[in-house]
Amino acid sequence: MLVRRVPPEVSGAERAVGRESDVRKQQLGQRSDISIQNPNRYADVSCPSLGPWLEGLIAELAPDVSSFAVRFIGDRAMRRLNSEFRDRETTTDVLSFPGEPSPDGRHLGDVAISVPVARRQAAEAGSPMERELRTLVLHGVLHCLGYDHERDGGEMRRLEGRLRQRWVDDRV
Repeated sequence: MLVRRVPPEVSGAERAVGRESDVRKQQLGQRSDISIQNPNRYADVSCPSLGPWLEGLIAELAPDVSSFAVRFIGDRAMRRLNSEFRDRETTTDVLSFPGEPSPDGRHLGDVAISVPVARRQAAEAGSPMERELRTLVLHGVLHCLGYDHERDGGEMRRLEGRLRQRWVDDRV
């Protein structure tokens, strides 16, 4: 879900997903820095193929960006973010914080994903957890690119459906 913008004086990464010591950073060629954060060390998030998959997704959908971050968090942290940025006192599956241009290039944004919600959704759908995580990351990336399924008359939903076929369904 798209959230209101974070004040420009505080970057989305610092404000929305925080800083952690166990950040895994990967370089996309020489252009984009991808940060995958799993501070709670959720075992079902450590899929080795998630990093390369995310690199390819960002390279295709936003080749001009210099950075992007995704953080896998618990329900309590997600509820806090949802309350602070959307005035909703409940957890949700994914929140996106679109980035802005910076002196180092364009930061695509930050995505927070609730692992417990993702687990529940995967179980309900009878899908592997890796598929659910990829679906949520894709959804968050589209929000960071400016799409908003709550206001765009179905444009994001149609695009996401096509991208899921290629980037989620065919790869899990």
